[in-house]
Amino acid sequence: MDLNTITEVIRRPSERPGADWREGDAWLAGGTWLYSVEQPDLRRLVDLTALPWEPLVPTDDGLEIGATCTVRDLYAFPRPERWTAGILFRKSCEAFLSSFKVWNAATVGGNICMSLPAGPMITLTVALEARYELWAPDGSVRFVDALDFVTGDHRNVLAPGEILRRVTVPERALRGRTAHRRFTLTRLGRSTVFLVGTQRPGGNDLLLTITAGTTRPVRIAFDSLPDARTLRGSVDAVPADVWFDDPNGTPDHRRHLARHFAEEIRRELTAGDLA
Repeated sequence: MDLNTITEVIRRPSERPGADWREGDAWLAGGTWLYSVEQPDLRRLVDLTALPWEPLVPTDDGLEIGATCTVRDLYAFPRPERWTAGILFRKSCEAFLSSFKVWNAATVGGNICMSLPAGPMITLTVALEARYELWAPDGSVRFVDALDFVTGDHRNVLAPGEILRRVTVPERALRGRTAHRRFTLTRLGRSTVFLVGTQRPGGNDLLLTITAGTTRPVRIAFDSLPDARTLRGSVDAVPADVWFDDPNGTPDHRRHLARHFAEEIRRELTAGDLA
């Protein structure tokens, strides 16, 4: 779509692009959503892809994912064998309702900052207990737990001009065990619910992440694997106004699916623990 209100595109922003921020600006990364709908309030685009941000940087502490890392690059990342939870990288990329053309342009940071319930990069990073590094226009930096970033449908904690710089996934989470379930109305459709269960290496705990079916990510934690009744009660305790309602599913339908898949995840991780 042509954005006929745009009067300027900043192709080579400064290394700290927030310093040049002004009202009417938008950060441009992949642009797959930005160019898909009218943007009447925008006057300038600031192109972040020109900045030398490394897409994927393994470290002793885990993995750093640059905000401009594309879905294609994340999908193709050759993760170390010890990162057993890295299977979620591909599974989350496959949850995109998009073509390979979009994969080549869409970015991890863009999907997170869109903050839509079905954003699979939100699912991935919350499930793996990631932390986001945010840059403010005044040059300050703050860090936010992935769980706390999205506050509702298309809403998050970003202040005007603030930018997501990188996502840091801890080593301990990457070495954990995982089980996941996802439901769509059609084979390649938008996620109705997307659940991920994780366990620390050698542990008997359960960290259950519920997304897509809720307006914001929900995390339910247990020090040890719960029984079926306890797990169901925890899912039922999610506030009624948190369940999402759109053509892909009613809140009641999504709650029902979450109960069902949470139990499947519990059984899968329990069986793995006994193996």
